[in-house]
This record gives sequence, C-alpha cells and structure tokens, in this order.
Amino acid sequence: MRILCYGDSNTWGFDPRSYFGGRYPAESRWVDLLARELGCECLNLGENGRRIPLREAPPDPGGGLLIVQLGVNDLLSGLDAGEAARRMEAFLARGSGRRVLVSPPPLSPGSWVASAGLIEASHALEPLYGRAAARCGVLFAGSEAWGVETAFDGVHFSEAGHRRFAAGLAAYLRSVPELGAALEKRG
Repeated sequence: MRILCYGDSNTWGFDPRSYFGGRYPAESRWVDLLARELGCECLNLGENGRRIPLREAPPDPGGGLLIVQLGVNDLLSGLDAGEAARRMEAFLARGSGRRVLVSPPPLSPGSWVASAGLIEASHALEPLYGRAAARCGVLFAGSEAWGVETAFDGVHFSEAGHRRFAAGLAAYLRSVPELGAALEKRG
C-alpha cells in the first residue's frame, strides 16, 4: 500500500536544534519510521509552517491511503480549537479516497509555547477532530495517548517523539480491519 503523509513541520521532520532549519535524519522521522514498520511506501508531504488549507483539496491517495496531521500552526497563529476543527472538516470534505485524520499531539510548555491557553487548545483538538472526521466519513486516530515527546520548544517532536508517533500510528493502522488486511497483502 502507498501512503501519503500530509502535514506540517513535524511530518517533514524539522529538527528544532538546527540553526538553519534542518531535518532529523531519515531514521528518526516518523514518516520514514512508519514506512519501515509497515513495510510499505510512505511519501512525505510535510511542509514547515503549513496550516489547514482554506481552498485546496487534500491530495488524492489513488488506491492508497492519505494521512493528514495538521492544526498546530493554526493554533500558533491565533485560531481557537473550534475554528481549527471547522477548517479541518471543510478541508476533508473536499477530498476523496481512503483517508485518516490524526490529531496532533498536544503542545507542551516550551520556548514557543508559554500560554496555558495554547496548551488547552491543543488538547481540545482531539475530540473536535474526531467528530469532524466522523461527519466526513474519514478514519480518525487520536495521538494524545501515544505520549509523544516534544523538544525544548514545546511544538516539534523530539527524536523519541517521532518514534512514539510512528509506533502509535502503525498500531492504529493495523487495528483498522480494512487497512490491516491491505497492509498484510503488501508482500
């Protein structure tokens, strides 16, 4: 199965320790870890700073799967969780094919996250995204229980966080009957 991973800097693999905006090595990024874990092709469509598109449709996964993980940059730019969820629902409604919406892991106190309100908003995304996904007929994975660690900035995954995210997502995908069966047929 071919999986398109559409997201922001955490999908891209941004390393916040990098002065010039570099990435973690491939063996530490969740998209590459997921590909290795599942034994399938995972295309990284992450982009630093990406917010939920207002007019674009999600990429068409063809016969594969699209994983969408966005929303943090929307919160960082001042949107509340409810508006981010409404934008996500409108974005998902413009797409087609097999899709999974993954809620971003909650933010943590850090150099980019000084506001308790921002942390609360990030926790509020998961149930709102779950309802939006259900209304759009899209699968939903809540990442809060995966214990994804962030780096010092409170936003970007640490290398350990990337491993936890990939492991949680792989377990989720295998637990969905039609996806688990497709993943088993990959060889």
